[in-house]
Amino acid sequence: MKTRSIRKNSKKRQAILEVLKNTTEHPSAAHIYAVLKPQIPDLSLGTVYRNLGVLCEQGEIIMLGKVDGEERYDYNKASHPHFVCVRCGKVQDFFTDCVETACKDVAEEQLGCEVKSAQLRLSGTCAECLGELGLKSPGAK
Repeated sequence: MKTRSIRKNSKKRQAILEVLKNTTEHPSAAHIYAVLKPQIPDLSLGTVYRNLGVLCEQGEIIMLGKVDGEERYDYNKASHPHFVCVRCGKVQDFFTDCVETACKDVAEEQLGCEVKSAQLRLSGTCAECLGELGLKSPGAK
């Protein structure tokens, strides 16, 4: 019975998935709940958490880990690195395969394993926060 309920594609689960598909913000369960509650009055935060867990199990989304004490989620399942601002908590995608490829190659060589996926997460202060602090971004020319 439990397997059947997990596989059932509910309207609430579909709505949660749509929120994730239509954002690049890497939202938390609380953020998704706040977005959907006006449209789905009987939605509970527990339902959002349960459905996010199911979507992760099914491979529809990935969990990025905690940022400011809350798990964050991403619809983009392709291997790509993230930058997390330690000041404002914003999570940003950036695209390069050089670091992940190098780490994959080293792990496979040293451990004799086969790497299927990798997640790289850098943290620091984002360009917007640096600007607010009156500091120049290291990448600015």
